[in-house]
Amino acid sequence: MKFEIVITDSALKQLKILGKNKTYKKRYKAVCKTLKVLSENPKHPGLNTHQYITTQGPKGEKVFEAYAENKTSAAYRVFWYYGPLKKQITIIAITPHP
Repeated sequence: MKFEIVITDSALKQLKILGKNKTYKKRYKAVCKTLKVLSENPKHPGLNTHQYITTQGPKGEKVFEAYAENKTSAAYRVFWYYGPLKKQITIIAITPHP
């Protein structure tokens, strides 16, 4: 099932910061790839998707964490939830591993 990716303003700001900084070129590409894979299959094994228990979506939705990088110092993660509509995934944060 294909999902539409919805990106919150704060997550979009984080993505733009990565995209503008040449130092983060590799990380930016990894995050973009993660967003593409999320839209195609949020349960893809390469994403290592798992529920992030300490945070909820605005209406109590389960929030998930997907890996954009692994085995890298300050590896980037994408935090998201299903919705608000069917076949949508909302990206709420794109950050280094907390």
